[in-house]
Amino acid sequence: MKYIFIIFLNISLWACQTPEDKEDKKQTSEIEAEVDAVSISKENINKEFWNRLSRLKGKSFQGEVIEAPAGDDFRGKKLVMHVLDVKKDTIYIPFNVGENRSRTWILTKTKAGIQLKHDHRKEDGSEDELTMYGGTTPNTGLEGIAMFPADQETVDLLPGTATNLWWITVDDKLFTYNLRRIGSPVKFSIGFDLESPIDTPKPSWGWEGYVEE
Repeated sequence: MKYIFIIFLNISLWACQTPEDKEDKKQTSEIEAEVDAVSISKENINKEFWNRLSRLKGKSFQGEVIEAPAGDDFRGKKLVMHVLDVKKDTIYIPFNVGENRSRTWILTKTKAGIQLKHDHRKEDGSEDELTMYGGTTPNTGLEGIAMFPADQETVDLLPGTATNLWWITVDDKLFTYNLRRIGSPVKFSIGFDLESPIDTPKPSWGWEGYVEE
């Protein structure tokens, strides 16, 4: 009997709703549907940018310093990037500086956008004390560029990086990796010639046994 009363009460309450109440609920449902649609469409964030990187899978390229502080350690070194693997949601790009093979850029699709992280390893393959810093694209960006402001994990790991901004550009001819600390004169930029692939370099430290799934 109690359950029959509850059902009757719910039906009565629904029947007592004014047209305005029903319209408000309809609008709320429509808004929720729009939010769901936006969430689903986030799979397409920087889609063309991601596709451009994906087409480089398996290829390696030599780079050069475009802009860096005087005496920067990258100057005069052989710079090589290798697009090791492209998965549905992750791209791995080892980046060698001379004989230093400690760096791998990892780009990952997330619900918020494309995330850039810097995987740093010691020569024995173990993680460096400073690793996995970076950020996530705050908007859809443009076809050939994605920007990554420093995230909270990065600021916690490296105090003073709150205004760090990394960005990557890619077109048919050039890939660039860039860093600027807003409020500071320091700028860093390196470019890789995509029209002249080179031989695959030695794997990054800690990635020697990597096998594509």
